[in-house]
Amino acid sequence: MADLLETLDAIAHRAGEAILEVYHREDQGVETKADDSPLTEADRAAHRIIVDALAEAFPEIPVLSEEGAEIPYEERAGWSRLFVVDPLDGTKEFLNKNGEFTVNIALVEEGEPVAGVVHAPALGRTYLGDSNGASRRDGARPPMAIRVAGDVAGRPWRVVGSRSHATPEVQALVDALGQAELVSMGSSLKLCLVAEGAADLYPRLGPTSEWDTAAAHAVVRAAGGVVVDTDLQPLTYNRRETILNPYFLVASQLDPAWTGPLPRILGKA
Repeated sequence: MADLLETLDAIAHRAGEAILEVYHREDQGVETKADDSPLTEADRAAHRIIVDALAEAFPEIPVLSEEGAEIPYEERAGWSRLFVVDPLDGTKEFLNKNGEFTVNIALVEEGEPVAGVVHAPALGRTYLGDSNGASRRDGARPPMAIRVAGDVAGRPWRVVGSRSHATPEVQALVDALGQAELVSMGSSLKLCLVAEGAADLYPRLGPTSEWDTAAAHAVVRAAGGVVVDTDLQPLTYNRRETILNPYFLVASQLDPAWTGPLPRILGKA
């Protein structure tokens, strides 16, 4: 697994270099996809690099990527192992040039993300996670082991929210926690903040796809955290015909402070 993670890390960095070439240009080759979301030349270049490199290094493992998602479920359903890839997560952050975008590569086995790399090329930051634990590396420095935060008692909850996709339900949950601090962040870095103990809770009560979360989910699991749906069941991958995730929450731990008010906020009570 360590060799696999090292290979995924190297592939993510190659994709990140290609993304930065476009990032620093004035014309980023923006198109609009069918769902009105932006698609840049950087998305396409990173997709090609990742898919080609994975096919060369792991020819027996299929790939599900955001920029190549036309694979029917009838075919995907037979995949017990697969890579789930988002070549550029946080395209709006990319276009806004705030640096909060990532390259995401995850290995999923039997529906669970068992290894993942989240690379933020503009920030020079990489998160990695597998069965050996989770780590963060900044630039050329040695990786530093990371772990989710401990008990919240005696301090405010630190809740991370989407910079581009805030919802009233998230604000209602923050209000229910009482004393809480809301931190905004883009892309899959939101999950990584929980993984490294910089935040306690990330509620995503809005639409996402499996490639948006799989790699960072692996990092959170490796760091001792949880990623669950609104029924508090673990988020799984390639188990449904749709590639859309259910609403989910990322946390250092299941805690009555947020699990208690959740049904009322979502209209399930």
